[in-house]
Amino acid sequence: MAQNLQQATLAGGCFWCLESAFNGLKGIESAYSGYAGGEVKNPSYEQVCQGNTGHAEVVRVTFDADEISYKELLEIFFALHDPTQLNRQGNDVGTQYRSGIFYHNREQKEQAQALIHELEEQQLWPGDIVTELVEVNNYYQAEDYHQDYFSNNPQNTYCNMVVAPKLAKFRQKFANRLKQD
Repeated sequence: MAQNLQQATLAGGCFWCLESAFNGLKGIESAYSGYAGGEVKNPSYEQVCQGNTGHAEVVRVTFDADEISYKELLEIFFALHDPTQLNRQGNDVGTQYRSGIFYHNREQKEQAQALIHELEEQQLWPGDIVTELVEVNNYYQAEDYHQDYFSNNPQNTYCNMVVAPKLAKFRQKFANRLKQD
């Protein structure tokens, strides 16, 4: 069966939550935690967490565009985080936790601009959307221990306090889009 595989690179706070959510969706081939948008080549997690590499924590999603559209991915992305928080998500503070769409081509850029405009007109959030929209650059996949982090570390305090509640809301809202086990 031929697939129409495409990639999306998205930043919305800690990558553990986004990666876990996207990997659970129908039409997703893979979602990997990584870093993008910075100046340091092949940064480590520790370097990115210091907030001086310019990188954001991102998720690189490979998806079948015949099963799930780029726009649908973006709608889910905006439901998973607060795009009005500048350089933070909740208690995670710093430029590495910024909201960002790292587009791969002109079509993705135009679709993202149109959706942001649509969401701003709907006034779903009390503040303005601050999601940066930039061409993907300097993407690096995060260390192996960050992949499938939530499923591999169920006892982690951060996962229990932050990721689990977000994923529970996500699974309820997008139940019809989830992969069947």
